[in-house]
Amino acid sequence: MKHIKWALLSALILLVSFNSLHKFYLSVSEVTYSEDDHKIRLLTRLFIDDLDEVLMARYDIDSKLTTEFEHEMADFYLAKYLHSKLLLKINNQVIELKLLGKKVDNDQLVFFFEAPYNDIEQLSSIFIQNELLMDRFEDQQNIVHYKIKGQKKSSMLIKERPSSLLNF
Repeated sequence: MKHIKWALLSALILLVSFNSLHKFYLSVSEVTYSEDDHKIRLLTRLFIDDLDEVLMARYDIDSKLTTEFEHEMADFYLAKYLHSKLLLKINNQVIELKLLGKKVDNDQLVFFFEAPYNDIEQLSSIFIQNELLMDRFEDQQNIVHYKIKGQKKSSMLIKERPSSLLNF
């Protein structure tokens, strides 16, 4: 009987310790250039539960993303939020990103953006500011992978440094 009580106490302590683990806040984005159609593409992956939380905090909507009860204005507020937190500049010129759509990938939403860019030979710098979820989660980290003009680079963006610059 003493062993059973000890095992139950140990199991309870273990369960409580797992519930108190800090969640890791992370997004991953890729910036690429398509020579076929001369477009800059941005793909961004965000966790659905984090997006639900930020939409509630920022716009006071219970979005219930990717469920049968998804809020009818969820796409509108998602686009509004994404555009307010992402900035892309090429050669110091702001490039307007068009949100093409999204897809569900397990517990994440993947967003697809693009912008026309015909003068890749003149490209000397690309700048991205990605403040997604940083207004809600203090420990948010946004990884950006670049694949431009044969170069690959990655940057880790945090609240204190939410942007990166790649020079060619």
